Amino acid sequence: MHKGLHKVLEIRHLAKSTFSIRIERNDLKFIAGQCVNIGLPNTGVNREYSSYSGENEADLRFLIREVEDGQVSPKLKTLKPGDFVEVDGSYGLFTLVSPHDLTRNYVFIATGTGIAPFHCFVKSYPKIKYKIIHGTARVEEGYDKNDYVSGSYVQCVSQEKGVNGEFSGRVTSYLQQNPQSKDSIYYLCGNRNMINDVYDILREQDVSGSNIITEVFF
Repeated sequence: MHKGLHKVLEIRHLAKSTFSIRIERNDLKFIAGQCVNIGLPNTGVNREYSSYSGENEADLRFLIREVEDGQVSPKLKTLKPGDFVEVDGSYGLFTLVSPHDLTRNYVFIATGTGIAPFHCFVKSYPKIKYKIIHGTARVEEGYDKNDYVSGSYVQCVSQEKGVNGEFSGRVTSYLQQNPQSKDSIYYLCGNRNMINDVYDILREQDVSGSNIITEVFF
């Protein structure tokens, strides 16, 4: 397993409490959907983050939500290009079942930064057939939505009115109003309560439990 120091190349501030960090890859290998641990050097403290970048990109990118009073994310947010982070990984089983089978239909359901592995999926396997349903509190949290194929991204905004056709309400309300196909494969990532509720809704819509894969982010 890889472990080493990686130079910070860029910090992008995407919303009030969310940013992305781009670092040198240093030959780290991973499968789309896997995680690494990231921390500041010589602190012995790190946190788990899924890759936001594709398997074959030259650099590594991660989508990070700043946790108030957190031990890692507030410090990562203050880093500058040229600083270093310590990276340990990769690991995890939240990966696509058959990424090269283009007959499959995937539905990726996320809240907040839980969209990170789905962005990685799309960047790694651009020919897959997919739909993303992304729950956010505010419109500004539709991170890099233009990276997705037109019509494949649905943003569900729960705490303010949409400005460009976003669905007003939570992911659960969207699914109840828009029943899903039992033949698709569903990946759920983000808030534990959302995952539990969405799982129940999909099962009520005759989706097999074997076609629902989950990853709890927070």
